[in-house]
Amino acid sequence: MKRLEGKVAVITGGAKGLGRAMAETFAKQGAKVIAVDMAQPEYECKNVEFYELNITDEAGVEKFRDYAVEKYGHVDILVNNAGITRDAMLHKMTTDQWDLVINVNLKGVFLMGRAFGAHMRDIGGGSIINISSVVGEFGNIGQTNYAATKSGVIGMTKSWAKELARYDRKTERYIPVRVNAIAPGYTMTDMMKTVPQNLLDQFASQTMLGRLGQPQEIADAALFLASDESSYITGHVLSVNGGMRL
Repeated sequence: MKRLEGKVAVITGGAKGLGRAMAETFAKQGAKVIAVDMAQPEYECKNVEFYELNITDEAGVEKFRDYAVEKYGHVDILVNNAGITRDAMLHKMTTDQWDLVINVNLKGVFLMGRAFGAHMRDIGGGSIINISSVVGEFGNIGQTNYAATKSGVIGMTKSWAKELARYDRKTERYIPVRVNAIAPGYTMTDMMKTVPQNLLDQFASQTMLGRLGQPQEIADAALFLASDESSYITGHVLSVNGGMRL
């Protein structure tokens, strides 16, 4: 039996990169996937549906939640993967750069989590996976805004894990809505392919394994957290970074 047979998954930032890898992996494992993004997808995959959405639009998120639930009956997995960068040193970072990254990387995650977390409690369980970053764990030069959001994602993850797995007195059992985060290290997405080779080599040298990650390796970690194989894991931050040393 496939590991996500009968499950419905929503993946934000699903048009390319890590989102694409997760969407294709989940679909191969039996899930019906809705890949959410503002950009058009760069691929086609059986059982992956594309939905255009700005996750910072509160009304749009609620409308999408209603659409997904009406079409599929339930949503069991939410991966908050969408995120952007607008890098600058602190003294050069503009308020617009700060606000844009905060809106997408924090507000968008909040809106999606609020919409689907309540739904998962109603249906009796689910798995939310928030994509943080090694930068959220350790910080990084020139990424004050991005680091703040990815650290914030970790805080939301731990808070939601406490809020959503509640005891139902009527059924006398805990409702298993699990919430975890993945903190990827430097991973070879299309964005990284524009980085000069000397910098890629430097990043790789900072890991215990001496290389950068591949999108499939992040997707495999997400698959584990989405599946019943991780049924006793919640409130955890899974660092997938090759043993990065910062």
